[in-house]
Amino acid sequence: MAPDANTAIMPTDLLRPDLLRLNASPAGKEEAIREAAQLLIAAGCIDPAYAVSMLRREAVANTFLGHGVAIPHGMVEDRGMVRRSGIAVLQVPGGIAWNSGQTAHLVVAIAAQSDAHIAVLRRLTRLMQDEARLTALFTVTDPAALSAALSEDAPVAAPATPDSDLAERFDWVVDYPTGLHARPATAWVETARASAARIQVRHGDLVADAKALVALLQLGLRAGDSVVVSADGEDAVTALARMKATITRLTAREKADAAAAQKARAPARGWTPPNPLPAVPGIAASPGLAIGPVHVLPRAAVSVPDEPVPLIEGGDRLHEALSLTRQNLRALADDTARRLGPSEAAIFTAQAEILNDTDLVTLACQLMVEGHGVAWSWHQAVERTAAGLAALDNPVLAARAADLRDVGQRVLARIDPALRTGGAPDLPDTPCILIAEDLSPSDTAALDMARVIGLATAQGGPTSHTAILARTLGLPAMVAGGAALMELANGTPAILDGQSGRLHLSPAEADTADARAWIAREEARKAEEEARRGLPARTRDGHAMEIGANVNRPDQVAVALSQGAESVGLMRTEFLFLERGDAPSEDEQYETYRGMLTALEGRPLIVRALDIGGDKQVPHLQLPHEENPFLGVRGARLLLRRPELLETQLRALYRAAREGGALSIMFPMITALGEVQALRAACERIRTELDAPAVPLGIMVEVPAAAIQADVLARHVDFFSIGTNDLTQYALAIDRQHPELAAEADSLHPAVLRLIRLTVEGAERHGRWVGVCGGIAGDPFGAALLTGLGVRELSMTPRDIPAVKDRLRGSDLSALKDAAQRALDCETADAVRALDGGAA
Repeated sequence: MAPDANTAIMPTDLLRPDLLRLNASPAGKEEAIREAAQLLIAAGCIDPAYAVSMLRREAVANTFLGHGVAIPHGMVEDRGMVRRSGIAVLQVPGGIAWNSGQTAHLVVAIAAQSDAHIAVLRRLTRLMQDEARLTALFTVTDPAALSAALSEDAPVAAPATPDSDLAERFDWVVDYPTGLHARPATAWVETARASAARIQVRHGDLVADAKALVALLQLGLRAGDSVVVSADGEDAVTALARMKATITRLTAREKADAAAAQKARAPARGWTPPNPLPAVPGIAASPGLAIGPVHVLPRAAVSVPDEPVPLIEGGDRLHEALSLTRQNLRALADDTARRLGPSEAAIFTAQAEILNDTDLVTLACQLMVEGHGVAWSWHQAVERTAAGLAALDNPVLAARAADLRDVGQRVLARIDPALRTGGAPDLPDTPCILIAEDLSPSDTAALDMARVIGLATAQGGPTSHTAILARTLGLPAMVAGGAALMELANGTPAILDGQSGRLHLSPAEADTADARAWIAREEARKAEEEARRGLPARTRDGHAMEIGANVNRPDQVAVALSQGAESVGLMRTEFLFLERGDAPSEDEQYETYRGMLTALEGRPLIVRALDIGGDKQVPHLQLPHEENPFLGVRGARLLLRRPELLETQLRALYRAAREGGALSIMFPMITALGEVQALRAACERIRTELDAPAVPLGIMVEVPAAAIQADVLARHVDFFSIGTNDLTQYALAIDRQHPELAAEADSLHPAVLRLIRLTVEGAERHGRWVGVCGGIAGDPFGAALLTGLGVRELSMTPRDIPAVKDRLRGSDLSALKDAAQRALDCETADAVRALDGGAA
């Protein structure tokens, strides 16, 4: 009788005694891979060149499976180098650093012609659920015991709950008002992952790996809960000190955010119908009144087929989908930060961190090893984890299940585009109140505001990220309306009151007229506020500053203007490339640039040429891997090396300029005069070919070299725009995404301010003006110092404009110049910030 699949013994020639090496002590990961590969070479399993292929795989993928196990293997295209299938196991009792925060004790090198090796991987993933037995294998001295453990499937023991803390520890009582939710948990994870130490968080009998976001959220920590944070390893003391600093530093921000959210959710009377109306009650999520027909978004039932593929192929597809989704979320966070603000952008930063959760990815891998398809395995891993979050007795954390499903759906669509759901819904031509069971944060952020005038969901809560985004967008919204919402007929007339959280149905003409009068009164009140925003940023002694907005799409212009923007000081064109699978055509780019100029109605528009590289990668451009992309081929360097990208974009821009409008073009990441000359020559050639008007050509000052040589570069350009975020990064040698150092990348550091002053002085020698489009332009104190330094134009996130204008209107230029000089004389960024209060 054939053995049952669950008790099958694997082929003896796949894991032979000569393929096992105990008590190894390689010096590093590369040596471990080479040592394991040598076992396969000696056994006749692979060509010697396959060892190089295994190292290449490590450069593009993480083969750490989790729980001390790594599974190095070669590139798919090199499978022809495998002579016969085999598994080599290197036992490293002392452990070896695989990647940051990952220590491998078993290195299981795979050479696979077919799927014969899946039995070993299946056993490995099951051993991960029996941590005691797996840990014993890290030091076992009998090769037969190791072979047996990897060759036979036995019942899995129930996972043990850690009953003790690690060597170093500290106690903490949760003082975050809304408990540990995704955004602070992301900061915890980033800090933990910066250390090689093992770090855990215990709440009662529940223990979570501090490097796993979902595991932390599943602790369900509420305000007042007691936890123990502990660590072991060679840098445990330092790691624990950094964790404590991160955890406690977030308290002030969490309390401030909670207070702001409470204020936003404060009860408001809203609109009262003159006559009683049938209504669907819910929870107020975003204030305002919307009148129009409802449009019910049908439930999107996702049916994911289980279509197994070879395990290596499935792993490649999952890895690629995760990588592409991370890039997409970085782009979305960047766009949201400039359009709505950093707090809203943090929603998508936290979503990206979910993709780094080892438990989530390991569960998907385990299901794939069990023989399931990659899409099915990923979907099941997400759904099981989301169900656990949704079941928590904590509405804030339960609401994070929607974020997990949102990011999970993004990955699923990358694995199989046929499974794509959500996105821009099919909407009627007339503006409507959108009804949905729930709406993901990314779908909410992408809503067409010209066609959606209100939002009501059957599920969700006022603390959901969807509700937060609706408030930022100024979209009247209610949540938790229940099943009755989904039963409404499309086209039903309604009045949505986002202040009281009620959807009034079938209003009479008198009701609608009363509601419109209420809206008119609100609009008159807002018009008075906007009138103040529209006043110029003119100091008390008559110095005027131009205030622009950082905007990426034509449909964002109206919001920017309503906040008081006088121009668009930065249009970032890389978003035309990041949200698609191929480069946009000349006609597509032209339509976007023309749309921006039309929306601005003659106001200035500064378009930044494609800035790809560094933290912004575009898979379809197939750029080579770089060890340090921030110091590699990015910005102008890329454009000059890829003329098809540069010329297509310039043709589209000059075509748009030919039809009128105040267009300027600037180029990013300039470091040398030769780059400026080459780019100007390309512009002039294309302008002549198209018989287009000359437009001002400027450059970004983002590296110290450009600031120091500003007097030379100014002779060849029409203006400078300083990107203070990158200038700070390069001047201080701090990666602004580094979890430990990012807080020290302060753009008000005296060294950065001196580079700005150098740029202004160099520009003034040749009658050129200088703008700033980086983060400190939107900080009222930063804007005051920049004005004093001689900057003439500031461009920022639209929501920051009113506060900056108010600060400048209440200042004297002479006082701002004095404050700027005092800032230049300071020794530290803290000393500069201490000047705040005396700058006006």
